Amino acid sequence: MEEKERMNEIIKALHMRKSVRVFTEEAILEEDRESILNAALQAPSGGCQLLYTILDITDQGKKEKLAELCDHQPMIAKAKLVLIFCADCRKWLSFYKEAGLSPRAPRAGDLLLAVEDAMIAAQNAVTAAESLGIGSCYIGDVMEQAEEMKELLGLPKYVYPACMLVFGHPTQQQKEREKPKRFALSDIVCENTYKDKTGEEIRGMFSGMTDGKSYEEWMEAFWKRKYESDFSREMSRSMEVYLKDFQGE
Repeated sequence: MEEKERMNEIIKALHMRKSVRVFTEEAILEEDRESILNAALQAPSGGCQLLYTILDITDQGKKEKLAELCDHQPMIAKAKLVLIFCADCRKWLSFYKEAGLSPRAPRAGDLLLAVEDAMIAAQNAVTAAESLGIGSCYIGDVMEQAEEMKELLGLPKYVYPACMLVFGHPTQQQKEREKPKRFALSDIVCENTYKDKTGEEIRGMFSGMTDGKSYEEWMEAFWKRKYESDFSREMSRSMEVYLKDFQGE
């Protein structure tokens, strides 16, 4: 049986879903907004703690400021729904203290667990939106500009913006745009233990994916655009700012 014939509607939607960066002027209905948010809350969570807080950004001024801070991306200001998923290691401290307990300060492991919770919830929101015909795009740049982000979003200690999602109805061009090709299963899945790729295997992974350029030429351009970019360095600097909260007391 062909793979496409084995797909149910959920798997088919996951295969078809792609990032949408241009939206129509059509508003997102309130019932659709609530469905997206309620779907996020149904995501798996460590100990069912829901170690995240979702910021629903409705203030247009904040959207425009976010568009500026997040590497100058106007689509953020134009999105019909903007959600920031914060890894929240703060709220359970207040729950414990309300019970008269004296909780330890959160550490790096607590942050990582909260980031996992936040990202799983975010992906539920993305999948729910897709089922409603609403496009979405992850914005990792919300992790940058830590000092300004903290002030703009009122982020207290132990709360970290793990990701931002923007939503809207896709334009026809965005609907028809081809989804970027993924690697093969054999390129990504290792059985039982981690395995480094050989040079030949690495080049095989990128066969047909370099837009006609040599492997070296394409990889150097990608390296400069992503790994060695200013935004990548700023993201690391900002992460170090947030991590200072999790060094223990």
